[in-house]
Amino acid sequence: LILHPPSRPHLSAFLPSTVFFHLQFITMSSSRIEYSEKYADEENEYRHVILPKELAKTLPKTRLLSENEWRSIGVQQSRGWQHYAIHRPEPHILLFRRPLGTDPQTGAVDPELKRMALEEYKGQFGLRG
Repeated sequence: LILHPPSRPHLSAFLPSTVFFHLQFITMSSSRIEYSEKYADEENEYRHVILPKELAKTLPKTRLLSENEWRSIGVQQSRGWQHYAIHRPEPHILLFRRPLGTDPQTGAVDPELKRMALEEYKGQFGLRG
């Protein structure tokens, strides 16, 4: 007698077909999300995230995304990032910022990290004071 473990039903057995399709679409699309290098000014660090155009078509066009929303479509970043602007000519590019000195684990601004980041920024551009 050979015993086989019971087969587990596929996720699709528990979800309406439209939800399952949406989850497959997001998983496939999130693997094609591109992230810029970070750049900064005296107040914030910035980055932009380029979504596949077919994924961007599913997003709201007239408002910014909450953290839960951008994470739910597969954008992966450390804590503290805020979607702060819509780039109208290219709505598939999400613009993010966070205050200099943000602790990537907590999302809170650490005064010492902020001081060091500002010092680095000023050093890059020959600014002192």
